[in-house]
Amino acid sequence: MMPILDPQLLTQLTDEFRLSMRRLLHDLCRELQSDYPVLSDRFDLPIGFFQVLSRSLERACYSGWKVVGWIEALNDVVYFLDILRQWEHERDRCDFTEQLFAECQEKFFEHGYQADLFPSGRPSLSGLERRLTRLCTRLAQEVTQEALFFDPSRTVKWSTQRVLSGWWVRGTLNADFERASMQGTIPVDLVGTWCEAPTVIRQALRGSSQRVIFRVGTEGVAVQAGRVAAPLWSHDGREGTWAWKKGESPRVIETAHGVVTVGPTLIYGRDRTPRDVRRTEDKQVERIGRAWRTIHAAWPEGYAVLELLTSRIVPLKAKGIVSFSYRHRPGLSFINCFDRDNLDLIDDLIHENSHHHLNLLLRKYVMYRGDHNQRIFYSPWRRSLRPLRGILHATFTFTMGAMLFERLSAWASGRGGAARWKNAGLTQRDLERARCRCLEEVASVRYSLQDLHYADRHLGWLTGSGHQLVGQLEEAIGQVERDIERFKPGVLSSKFGPSLRRHINKLHQSRQTYGPMRLSEV
Repeated sequence: MMPILDPQLLTQLTDEFRLSMRRLLHDLCRELQSDYPVLSDRFDLPIGFFQVLSRSLERACYSGWKVVGWIEALNDVVYFLDILRQWEHERDRCDFTEQLFAECQEKFFEHGYQADLFPSGRPSLSGLERRLTRLCTRLAQEVTQEALFFDPSRTVKWSTQRVLSGWWVRGTLNADFERASMQGTIPVDLVGTWCEAPTVIRQALRGSSQRVIFRVGTEGVAVQAGRVAAPLWSHDGREGTWAWKKGESPRVIETAHGVVTVGPTLIYGRDRTPRDVRRTEDKQVERIGRAWRTIHAAWPEGYAVLELLTSRIVPLKAKGIVSFSYRHRPGLSFINCFDRDNLDLIDDLIHENSHHHLNLLLRKYVMYRGDHNQRIFYSPWRRSLRPLRGILHATFTFTMGAMLFERLSAWASGRGGAARWKNAGLTQRDLERARCRCLEEVASVRYSLQDLHYADRHLGWLTGSGHQLVGQLEEAIGQVERDIERFKPGVLSSKFGPSLRRHINKLHQSRQTYGPMRLSEV
């Protein structure tokens, strides 16, 4: 493994990732065709169409948030079809249910599949087959609908080559919180463009569950809602014509790796669950663009990784919800732009990109042996016990955060520093806080590095690649610690000094409670 901020390595890994996702799609189609033909027919999975897409999608798409997310969803479909087939032949269904419950907890911690199958939060046998069938139905419809509009001309061409005169696909115009698509719209390409349903369709759906039927025929694609139908895309030469009004996502910047876009805003309710998806305000797009440019100016090395790995930003409007991302949708970052200030916005962009960064490394390198889901390591950031996977992710991402804050601190110093800082929309208090955050992260990362070393040397949980990554993180945080040292007296004498001292004292207390000596007792 090469240095963690090496764009050449990450570009190479991205190319390898694209090849692996393309192979996965090919293998999934073959598996559906050979191992699950009856179930594929039962859930109306167009395997031949998916095979056409696997051959026609451009190579670059196979590392993007949309196509990767779609392939991962299809992978989930195959997984649950296999579960359904096992269920039908299982004799000891009680034991089977308990094993499935445990597996959902371990494998699908980013999804709501456990809630779909076990809404009571317990491995309940009653009604499981019905819930499993309903989940397979929903997932099959979702992956089919999403695939229809990757390239509608290929969709129509494939449909017309079939024996049947037309192809009807059940779907929905509901808001999609994972993809951040608005209700009454249909995402229609691979970068975030959508088409908005006309009034006649919206009126037909009023008060319903937004369920529709997509009718694919020789002339194009139409949408039927109840008894009302409206053309969506018409075959017109090579390009085709969209009948519905199109909306395009605002662009932050166009890089050598593609366009970085801002999606609609995901709105959360008071219960901290997503409630709606709405158009993003221009001022939030401007804030994101300014934060993006600030990273470019202050930390070129970090920016090179940011522009490579982040391609779409979805603003969050949510009290108490931190920014997040999904492993199965690389490049898609959900950023809280409303409950966080300009310095937090810069930090969150790098933080979520660091998750994309580590996820890419983990697709290539095996960092640890086994699952090790035991929550035995104290996390200085969550202030709770976390499994090895969580500690590795936190140590990696917050090392990047410490590097960012040190670079911002240096960038704001010297001749012209104050003006640069102000033009970035940041205040003097932000500068003091950035330096304090850097020192806090150095202390926290140092704490977790001790636990990672213990997991490596005493428990034997890390592989050679994991050992090497931890060594690189230790080297990186050591450099940050040396560079930020000159600002430490000023932070300790500022109003952030008491907070920094409390943080360090808390780490000392936690080490006494959760330190490596206690791990040997587990």
